[in-house]
Amino acid sequence: MYWKVKSLKGGKEVRMDVLAMENLLFERRVTRLYDLKGSTRSRYNPDSNGSDKVLLDENLLEAMPTSPIFVGNKAKRLLERAVWNDTAFLASIDVMDYSLLVGVDEKKHELVMGIIDFMRQYTWDKHLETWVKASGILGGPKNVSPTVISPKQYKKRFRKAMSAYFLVVPDQWSPAAIIPSKQVSDSAQDSDQFVSTGSSSMLDC
Repeated sequence: MYWKVKSLKGGKEVRMDVLAMENLLFERRVTRLYDLKGSTRSRYNPDSNGSDKVLLDENLLEAMPTSPIFVGNKAKRLLERAVWNDTAFLASIDVMDYSLLVGVDEKKHELVMGIIDFMRQYTWDKHLETWVKASGILGGPKNVSPTVISPKQYKKRFRKAMSAYFLVVPDQWSPAAIIPSKQVSDSAQDSDQFVSTGSSSMLDC
């Protein structure tokens, strides 16, 4: 979306590129709200009580063993396609540091999500910030990649993380998997008990 701004005094015209973002939470009551960047560096909110708190990547990873976010196979494919297309566009114009805002409505069994945040281009100062954070000069874990990285690296990390954050459960579109009887027999001999997963509600996009 493009806007043309003209100064009334000097008559100077300025062109601006404006990105209009949807208000994802309009008339929504979410029980959990996540701001996800695909990084675990300084991405934890210790004050996680209350539905109005914005949780981060490490909060989601912490909750996954007990309260994972499940989506159907079709919804997962649509999510990955949308993330793939949006990140490809943002990387093509050298933009990084965006987030996926995810609202969880457990009453309606729905997710509302979209890419948001300040869209920052990867200018020379961001190159410098990446180097400083990666070197560990200012502290912080060296084995964790910095939050500010090149658009191409950010896109790759973001896609991988978003794919891992949302778990797929089988639905009517999922192909049937047949386990050979010998494999079942061998598995039964290796273990004398069944393992059951914890109870979690499935949320559809």
